[in-house]
Amino acid sequence: MIYLFCGDDAKNKHESYEKLIKSMPAGTETFFIGKNDFKEMETESFYSGAGLFFKKCAVIFTNIFEKEETLNFILNKLNIISESGNDFIFLEGKLNKEILDAFEKVKAKISILELPKEKKERFNSFMLANAFGERDKLNLWVHFRQALEKDVALEELAGVLFWKTKDMILKKDFRKYTSSELENFAGKLSYLLPEARKDGKDAESVFEQFLLDAF
Repeated sequence: MIYLFCGDDAKNKHESYEKLIKSMPAGTETFFIGKNDFKEMETESFYSGAGLFFKKCAVIFTNIFEKEETLNFILNKLNIISESGNDFIFLEGKLNKEILDAFEKVKAKISILELPKEKKERFNSFMLANAFGERDKLNLWVHFRQALEKDVALEELAGVLFWKTKDMILKKDFRKYTSSELENFAGKLSYLLPEARKDGKDAESVFEQFLLDAF
């Protein structure tokens, strides 16, 4: 099944998406793919058949349509994707009618969530910190992508996570992490972005991969 959540209302978009994830059968394997790590062959493997280690999975794509070649690839494969036994979830910003029509044609479940024109929403960076505190990998990644949609600086996100880590250490909150895990996380955060830029790497991709590997 294909699910499309689009529009600029990040809060309601996330809540709708979260309800979907919670409604899925327990044990459903989830995979996260952002715009910087999209690979055609990997995507083809998800819709072409069952995996070796799972019967069914949910593949979550975030803002991959920002790259035209990726958008064209997905639109050309929508018919095949819709016939897969796996679920494909797309989280995107505003989309034009042509793209929406293509998803409607394959009977995708579409949720268009838009903010009123007069309302300008600012991302709450502490949602990212709370997801980390609960060791919630899924929402940590989703909130990270939402923050980038709102043009929140990577330094702000790193700062909030560094603060959360140190706060948990000071309060001896070791329900979800050991003391050494928190110290290691904080240490890596302190040099992650400067080192990535010094080495000429894409800081956003490095940060995203760091979060996905943090658990």
